[in-house]
Amino acid sequence: MSEPLELRGVRRVYRAGEGELPVLTGADLTLHAGEIVALVAPSGTGKSTLLHLAGLLEKPDGGQVLVDGRDAGALPDGERTAIRRDSIGFVYQFHHLLGEFTALENVVLPQMIAGKSRRVAEARARDLLTLFGLAARTGHRPGKLSGGEQQRVAIARALANAPRVLLADEPTGNLDTGTSGAVFDALLDGVRRHGVAALIATHNPDLAARMDRTVTLREGRVVAA
Repeated sequence: MSEPLELRGVRRVYRAGEGELPVLTGADLTLHAGEIVALVAPSGTGKSTLLHLAGLLEKPDGGQVLVDGRDAGALPDGERTAIRRDSIGFVYQFHHLLGEFTALENVVLPQMIAGKSRRVAEARARDLLTLFGLAARTGHRPGKLSGGEQQRVAIARALANAPRVLLADEPTGNLDTGTSGAVFDALLDGVRRHGVAALIATHNPDLAARMDRTVTLREGRVVAA
């Protein structure tokens, strides 16, 4: 069976005027199902670029981005969008919930966009929100939720379409220490329960130590930390 995500010799170069800035120079990374990998690297080394390429938000200038064994990095935009919708979940530092919709609706919407009926989508959304301790908050809009509750809804939304891969960029970076720990517990529990391969960027060494392994970026390549 193919791995959920593989980066093979991925290169990314940004062009500014007449010059070029190589950010990734041949990055290799494999994520196994059920594995949680910490990405810890200083700002400016290419963390966000790596996540964008892994999430098919950008195309590499060389190398391959394989999702379930399929070279998704080279596909047309429409096919990349479909893979991103069905196979990849995203959690950001800021929750990016839709303020006019309830917690339940925020988790239902991506499922309906993927073609599920409202009944099926609502049932899964309720299950996920209950898993994250939000059973009593499903009818609340984001403005009525705490920061930690908002981020737990965002995690539930990221898992709504049963992705093979979860990518998280500083998912607790905007929270206080106490709330951060609770949200991270929920994230790890959700990922392990669903057997998702996760790559989580963080500057927090305590959180990184709780994951299965840690990688960093050095001279545009992924290496063990």
